[in-house]
Amino acid sequence: MSEVIREIGQAPISLTPGAIRELGRIRQEQQISDEHGLRVGVKGGGCSGFSYILGFDLPKENDDIYEVSGVRVLMQKAHAIYLLGMEIDWEDGLNNRGFSFNNPNATDTCGCGSSFSA
Repeated sequence: MSEVIREIGQAPISLTPGAIRELGRIRQEQQISDEHGLRVGVKGGGCSGFSYILGFDLPKENDDIYEVSGVRVLMQKAHAIYLLGMEIDWEDGLNNRGFSFNNPNATDTCGCGSSFSA
């Protein structure tokens, strides 16, 4: 079976410079190969209905692949409707440290910011 991967031009998400720096640090620290891309998606669950998927992964069949500010992003086509226009940022403040998701499609979010409803 041949792998079907679509390389798409305009990405549905964006990454801030802080997120790009942190992703580069994680890639280097964990020695993640260039074959891996950043998987962005959603899954059922979390306190608001959906939770975000964010992590390095190998491309899978039927993935859409985007180039976002030099980062190869992998996403299942069905997830784009929930993530269109989302910005991923890295926060490193006193009250919060980690990736944050600014999702214009979310009608409600939880206090931790890692789950949403649409």
